[in-house]
Amino acid sequence: MDRLRIQAETHGYFTRPQALANGYDDKAIRRTLRARQWTRIRQGVYTFPDLWAAADPRARHRALAHAVASRLGDRVVLSHVSAAERHGLELWDVDLDLVHLTRLDGATGRTEAGVVHHVGVCATQESVPLGGVRVVPRARAALETGLLASTESALVTLDSVLHHGCTREELESMAALMEEWPGSRRLRVALRLTDGRAESVGESRTRYLCYLHHLPAPELQFEVRDQRGHVVGTTDFAWPEHRLLGEFDGKVKYGRLRRPGEGPEDAVFREKRREDLLRELTGWSMVRVTWADLYQGAATAARVRRLLTRAA
Repeated sequence: MDRLRIQAETHGYFTRPQALANGYDDKAIRRTLRARQWTRIRQGVYTFPDLWAAADPRARHRALAHAVASRLGDRVVLSHVSAAERHGLELWDVDLDLVHLTRLDGATGRTEAGVVHHVGVCATQESVPLGGVRVVPRARAALETGLLASTESALVTLDSVLHHGCTREELESMAALMEEWPGSRRLRVALRLTDGRAESVGESRTRYLCYLHHLPAPELQFEVRDQRGHVVGTTDFAWPEHRLLGEFDGKVKYGRLRRPGEGPEDAVFREKRREDLLRELTGWSMVRVTWADLYQGAATAARVRRLLTRAA
């Protein structure tokens, strides 16, 4: 198999030196690009058109960030959004077109060629190796991402870093070092709201909707038990004092629920039966929130408020 193809499938790209080492010269590289057999993703960095077309925005960002960090070596660490993506944290409404890194060599801060060079303090021993490059620790990556984003976006990533095992103490200790950084005020709001029990972007955003529209904060991952005390199901949200259960109803969720050999309709049917059982056992109502509902915040909040009042 083509070694450049293997490199591109593994890391998302290959470089001009790697192409030269595999028998291409600069004329052959230009000819291959003109024939659209390769795609240039930045200067001296290439991949195959079918791989790039199939890559989602996160995968494209990961490839670009890896290429930039590998070229600059120990002069930089990936930071902000690029480090959060490398740590596998949830991201929502952040700019994935720009690679973020923090300089370790005293170079000035600037933005050029799709790369944001941050000037900050990060000792080499404070960074961690991940996927062949060095990145800032996950707590710092999540907080730095929040500094660049809205409160809602910051909450998504902060919920995610707690869900991935970071402790609240780690997060708050790191946040204390950033109190004078631009954007720290809205970051404090997100920190106050963050909850590691949230398992998805949709759950975090639904909680933010409740906060923004002054709805009662729901309990997360609420366990419903049968008469013998056995857990028969867990809902994303619940308002026990209002006798209301809640679920975030994203299409991706049904993909996760599918069993081998099942179609999407099978997962949907099983989920409907599960909901019926939970309502039967509790005698409570159920509200479902979809992606579309999150973009109609006022109307969705009014619907949830009516259900809270009616269910109580």
